[in-house]
Amino acid sequence: MAEGDDVATGGTSGGDDSTVRWTALVLAGQRPGIDPLADAFGVEWKALIPVGGVPMVDRVLRTLLACPQIGRIVVAGQAPDVLAQGWRAAEPRLSFTQSQGGISRSIAAVAGTPTAPWPVLVTTADHPLLTPAMVATFLHGASDADVAVGMVERRTMLAAYPGTKRTWLRFRGGAYSGANLFALRTPRAQPALALWAQAEQDRKRALKLFWHFGPLLALRAITRTISGPSALRTAGRRLGLDARLVALPQAEAAIDVDKPADHALAERILAERSPHEPGQ
Repeated sequence: MAEGDDVATGGTSGGDDSTVRWTALVLAGQRPGIDPLADAFGVEWKALIPVGGVPMVDRVLRTLLACPQIGRIVVAGQAPDVLAQGWRAAEPRLSFTQSQGGISRSIAAVAGTPTAPWPVLVTTADHPLLTPAMVATFLHGASDADVAVGMVERRTMLAAYPGTKRTWLRFRGGAYSGANLFALRTPRAQPALALWAQAEQDRKRALKLFWHFGPLLALRAITRTISGPSALRTAGRRLGLDARLVALPQAEAAIDVDKPADHALAERILAERSPHEPGQ
């Protein structure tokens, strides 16, 4: 790590984050049309794909319900009535809402409202390996930042799963893959959501993503003359907020289920976990 970087890492929940009750927003939508992975498993909605015999959205929700930092959970999807069935409909801490056209718009529609008051933790329904420890680590690292993004560094991932393929954002000193964990702590996160709406299609391409913050930051990102934590911090300053990269020590935090290989890996990992862990 370069001198001056202040990437947040590791640890368990503590300090002020142990008393704050977050709203968890679970994005359970999908792109228009038939989702190929869902279709392969004979379900209409990706969130309901079984992983280890359990719909993956259920694994995410049960994990979040086991987190003492989470006060309420909002699930956003194209078919909230389908998701609000069975045990989910009976759980008082769960509510369901209609997703909007895109990830950022779905978040902006409810973040900071009575439905999902600040602070808001955003994750996705295709994150069946999520654990309370990951959530605690992330929220502790997010601390008092206005916006925080959870990521896993390439060396962490390859040390645990050398054969896995991820999308990497490469910077000076390291490459990162997203962990589908976002902390939006205050209303100051709103400009970030507005920019996200403009840049959403570029979120996995570092040059195009950082171009939205100006050519100098984009140039430093593409030439890898800036680290990931510094790039995010600089982008945040351009928006008048404190933005932080939280590097998670759990490689599984960056494994979501988008394709058959991800599904097979997730099932293998879950088979090796204790059946008594939350979300299992």
